[in-house]
Amino acid sequence: MASKNIFITILTVFSIIVYGQKSELKQKQYIFFLHNKFMEEHTLDEAHPKYGIVEYEKVLHQLKDSSSIILFEKRKPNTDPAAYALKIKKQIARLIKKGIKTENIAVVGTSQGGYIAQYISYYLKNPELKFVFIGASFKDDSLEKDPDFKLYGKILSITEKSDDGHVPLSQEQRFIRSNIKNFKEIELNTGLNHGFLFKALDAWIIPTKEWIYGK
Repeated sequence: MASKNIFITILTVFSIIVYGQKSELKQKQYIFFLHNKFMEEHTLDEAHPKYGIVEYEKVLHQLKDSSSIILFEKRKPNTDPAAYALKIKKQIARLIKKGIKTENIAVVGTSQGGYIAQYISYYLKNPELKFVFIGASFKDDSLEKDPDFKLYGKILSITEKSDDGHVPLSQEQRFIRSNIKNFKEIELNTGLNHGFLFKALDAWIIPTKEWIYGK
């Protein structure tokens, strides 16, 4: 796994914030990265039969900036998205309590990770948190079953035109019933179907970084 100087597992986030009084840590950008469903059930070197190996560590490296700390964890098989979102919600709340500015916290999720990120948005109800949902908006998806589900925060949604069954997030009822002030939507056309998010592609990594770092 990558250097501890660059990446911190979500499991050790509490040890980070013990040192949160240090001004240099308070100025860092904290990025929670949530991977897709395939990685819950397979090792890092196992290839998807259609999309190949998830370029997980490469994605983490590409998202990294000298001003940021990446927080990540390989989830267990059959992780409940709503329950896991509550775990991350608590960690974000702890960071804020320790003095990390809300605008310096971002949650990025691909596919299933994007669903979890939307739960986090719903639970925290904080308009200043940044979110990037990648390949996480489909016709009749599970998040549409709750008529009270709303999104909050500064949201970037990235979808892929060739991804079977995808729809723009702006067409989903959970978005329509929300009151998002800061929103951007990108539809890619890589031809890679859902496999686009298995790869560390500039097509989605660059706009993600621009959204996070404000560049």
